[in-house]
Amino acid sequence: MKERQKRRSNYLMLVLLLAFTSCNFFNKHSDKEASLPFIGLPEFTENGDTIQYSIPKFSFINQDSLEVSHLTMRDKIFVADFFFTTCPSICPMLSSQMARLQGKVNEAGFHDQVRFLSHTVDPNHDLPDTLKAFASLIGADLSNWDFVTGKAEDIYYQAEKGYLLSAFPSDSADGGFFHTDKIALIDKQLHIRGLYDGTSTKEVDQLFNDIKILLHE
Repeated sequence: MKERQKRRSNYLMLVLLLAFTSCNFFNKHSDKEASLPFIGLPEFTENGDTIQYSIPKFSFINQDSLEVSHLTMRDKIFVADFFFTTCPSICPMLSSQMARLQGKVNEAGFHDQVRFLSHTVDPNHDLPDTLKAFASLIGADLSNWDFVTGKAEDIYYQAEKGYLLSAFPSDSADGGFFHTDKIALIDKQLHIRGLYDGTSTKEVDQLFNDIKILLHE
């Protein structure tokens, strides 16, 4: 009788151990699945360490004629896009989705951890006052959203060599400029962690979910 009880006790212990191990396995698996990728080619040191690609340092002028740079984004996650105020095609939808995303971020209590950065691709027209009027028009909260301008070559360089996206003047494009419809998600170390179709509600919702994942990394 005692032997039977001992075997039963050992069996129960084994079941509990297997259950605990299984839970740990699936939790680890879920954590792995929830991590975000790094976008851009990494570098490798002589020691075999991996250095993830990061966007270059930058400095632009915002809607209040104040400098906005990589230092402004220190210890912040930020999302970035490209637009111009007279754009007749995708910009209205892109800016509307950015404003909706900002609303979701701020309502979730992430205001102090997440910033928004919109680069004009038409710096000759989109001066600070023009950018500020546009921001007001779309209902942007400027406490954590900057609309920036600068030298055209610096903006296009940042788009193509920084965010790995496209932005340039084009006679064949509506409004005279071609630019990406992507929104980039950048982590606190200036690594690109996601690119999303800024005209898609579904993808922008996914971007919001990925912001939450990134905040818990």
